[in-house]
Amino acid sequence: MSVPVAPSRFGRALGVLGALAVVLAAAFVVVPPTLAGDFADERDLREAFREAFVEYWRSGARDFSPALESAVDYWFWYHVTKGVIAALLLIVFVALGVLLWRAFLRARGLDAGRNVALASSGMIVTALGVFSLLAVMANVQGAVAPYASLLPMLTGGDTDGELAETLDQVRQRLAESLSGGGETPALAVMISDFSLYHVAMAVIAAVVAIVLLALNVVVWKRFARATDTRARRVSGSFGVLAALSSLASIVVVVANTTTAADPGPALSALFDGGW
Repeated sequence: MSVPVAPSRFGRALGVLGALAVVLAAAFVVVPPTLAGDFADERDLREAFREAFVEYWRSGARDFSPALESAVDYWFWYHVTKGVIAALLLIVFVALGVLLWRAFLRARGLDAGRNVALASSGMIVTALGVFSLLAVMANVQGAVAPYASLLPMLTGGDTDGELAETLDQVRQRLAESLSGGGETPALAVMISDFSLYHVAMAVIAAVVAIVLLALNVVVWKRFARATDTRARRVSGSFGVLAALSSLASIVVVVANTTTAADPGPALSALFDGGW
């Protein structure tokens, strides 16, 4: 009678992490709208936000109306929930990546098919990790400045009637502001939050760039010390990825810092449909 072979630690860890990734990926889509508030979906939010924005703009007040506050609060919690889930996904994908790439480095005696499977899985998980990081960054930005994050919902699709009239007024006020004119309280709030939106991304991208630069140093040191060809290839590949990613992050820092310092033109472009 044969004795069943217990699954390896690698197999168990791979199964657990894979299952966690699937659950979290589903939660990333399903959970945020449920936890964030009362809006049925993004279309419902868009309609409510547009109506609330028209009311708020016409009031001339600085403080949000209750309807607008409700939409902004929903969007804040929506991004917080998505950001937390994306961060958990990132942790899972990092753990999966470490597991797979270590297995690949140790799989020198295995057949070519197993090596290809490990390398391919490692690359897919690495790409998913990058996407998770981008999701974390975007959702932190949206949580920091949810009002500015909602503004693109004003310009897409049907903008007839009162909304079209209100958007024309916004464009006119923005043009006057850019030419040295005064700002209404509602416009001042919009410009301030739009600037904060880009400050947030500049800070987030700067932190990511610092982490990636530190990772780059570690990876290239390992590359220099490695004597095995496979280890050098893996270290070199991650070194190139980290270097390119850090450069991209620095570009994002510069672009968002520039916009935050002078948000008017970018905000005007948003309402003109070119942002």
